[in-house]
Amino acid sequence: MKLMIASDIHGSAYYCKKMTEAFKEHHAEKLILLGDILYHGPRNELPRDYSPKEVAVMLNKIKNKIICVRGNCDSEVDQMMLDFPILADYALIYTDSKTIFATHGHTYNCDNLPPLNTGDILLHGHTHIPIIKDMGTYTYINPGSVSIPKENSDNSYLIMENGEFKFYSI
Repeated sequence: MKLMIASDIHGSAYYCKKMTEAFKEHHAEKLILLGDILYHGPRNELPRDYSPKEVAVMLNKIKNKIICVRGNCDSEVDQMMLDFPILADYALIYTDSKTIFATHGHTYNCDNLPPLNTGDILLHGHTHIPIIKDMGTYTYINPGSVSIPKENSDNSYLIMENGEFKFYSI
């Protein structure tokens, strides 16, 4: 199974368009969104081409291919704009050999672990910093941010294929 994983769009129509184009180019089966979809949040500057309504329209066109979890900037009002569920705190994704615990990262993270088995993957966004790190008993993976990268990182997302994760820049 080929998955595209992205986080922290924050209402940027420009980067959402780039992300959905990349999703189509990669021919991924599902797009995993790790929250903070429409709203930029009070701590962030407005992202390029901020237009939550346009982002909603773009994502609704591929609603059957999206698995999404709630970010700290997502709310019930956002859910009213989107035709796919966004309010779950986490999603469990089962691969051939591992379980992926997908969440935004503001609740469950490396400092507050969810229940994980040895070899599982903790996948979250929130920090806007891309990383893949072996934590001993689990692997921590963060795709970075599609629209507001931090710590001099690129606007990024991940592709998971055959159990391997690879970063891509937008």
